[in-house]
Amino acid sequence: RRHVCQLQRITFKFCKTSADSKGIRQFIETDLVDWSRANSGVVVYLKPRRHRSPVIVTEYLNGLRHWMGVRKFTPVELEWWLDFLRDRSGYELSQLMSPVNVMLPSVQGPWHPFLNRDTRLNVCQFPDAESGAYLYDKPTASQQLIQMSQQSNTSQ
Repeated sequence: RRHVCQLQRITFKFCKTSADSKGIRQFIETDLVDWSRANSGVVVYLKPRRHRSPVIVTEYLNGLRHWMGVRKFTPVELEWWLDFLRDRSGYELSQLMSPVNVMLPSVQGPWHPFLNRDTRLNVCQFPDAESGAYLYDKPTASQQLIQMSQQSNTSQ
């Protein structure tokens, strides 16, 4: 990657005996070491708490903290959420563009590839060499030389 990971710290708060924390305990036992090796810039803390719901607290470089309850999550879901939290900036998610509702649809109609083409293409048999040829806006250098030689021959 060529970016600075915005996630600075992640804290796993879980209960050692509660059934709600089973998924996070499995993740810690099996996958956490691999995840932390893959994300070496992130500091990982484990905080066991008695009879409390499991929680993930993330802290970002901009100083913001994000708290997320992970009650009854599977290890696969936890890994997906950890990757999501790692890749975000820490700012609150907000919608950048509002949906546009138009009362009147476009009178012009939708665009298509043949919109401004010659209408004789509708009855043309394809492949057609004439309609498939590239049309030059300006004459090429070769065409200009031929034209100059013809003009000099006619003037003599």
